[in-house]
Amino acid sequence: MLPHRHNPVQWIAAVGYARQACARIFRDGGKPQDALLAFGLARAEGCRDWSIAVDRIAELLCAPRLRRAA
Repeated sequence: MLPHRHNPVQWIAAVGYARQACARIFRDGGKPQDALLAFGLARAEGCRDWSIAVDRIAELLCAPRLRRAA
């Protein structure tokens, strides 16, 4: 699913990276909650599906960052 609020190229790259990260955690015997916690997402307790974990991680990667003035 491609959210309308993100750049399509950025979204595809974020999903690819999230899938790769989740695959590594899966191979190590982890759960979707472990993948979300690895990225610092606190709402990990309700996630029991890898596709939801991938989408949430991709959302995090596409989220706009606040920039501070130097």
